[in-house]
Amino acid sequence: MATSGDYAQIDISTEEKDKLVAEVMRHVLFKTYQTAGCPIKREELTQIVTKSYRQRALPALVIKEAGDRLAATFGYEMRELQRTRAPSTRSGRPSQQQINVDAKSYVLISKLDPEVYSKYVDHKEAAHVSGFAFVVISIVHLAGGKISEEDLWHQLRRLGLNENDENHPVLGNNKQALEHLVQQRLVVISCVF
Repeated sequence: MATSGDYAQIDISTEEKDKLVAEVMRHVLFKTYQTAGCPIKREELTQIVTKSYRQRALPALVIKEAGDRLAATFGYEMRELQRTRAPSTRSGRPSQQQINVDAKSYVLISKLDPEVYSKYVDHKEAAHVSGFAFVVISIVHLAGGKISEEDLWHQLRRLGLNENDENHPVLGNNKQALEHLVQQRLVVISCVF
């Protein structure tokens, strides 16, 4: 954890620091849940801090402390990923200087023992819901990010899921299963008139 001396040099109170750390933690937890573990860009976390504070070293300290607290409180390691990206130029070839630009991002990884994780966290009885969500989100993504409900059901019927089936052996009522995804805001259905 960052020491109080680190924050004193930046001239920020403990309450302000705790609030920023909590905001970063909340963002990381919700984003991880919403995007099924996709990496979270460091830029997103930095913007949370810099929207109110302009101190240069503050984002790094807050992100570090948020990672420490996630580990201590929830048993998650906030692992930093670093990848090299090569932005394109007008000539179509990146210059040597541009190739070395690093894009940092973070993922949460459970620090729980695999046996404990499978016993208390991993819900095998809900795996069918995750699979259905994955299929629906994939169809929406392949349709360019938008699809009408009618077109979505057309694609699902091709997979053997009929919207009028109220007794599916795994999902139960198919239409309600889709509505559940909408309520969770995993999918937004548009109606075409």
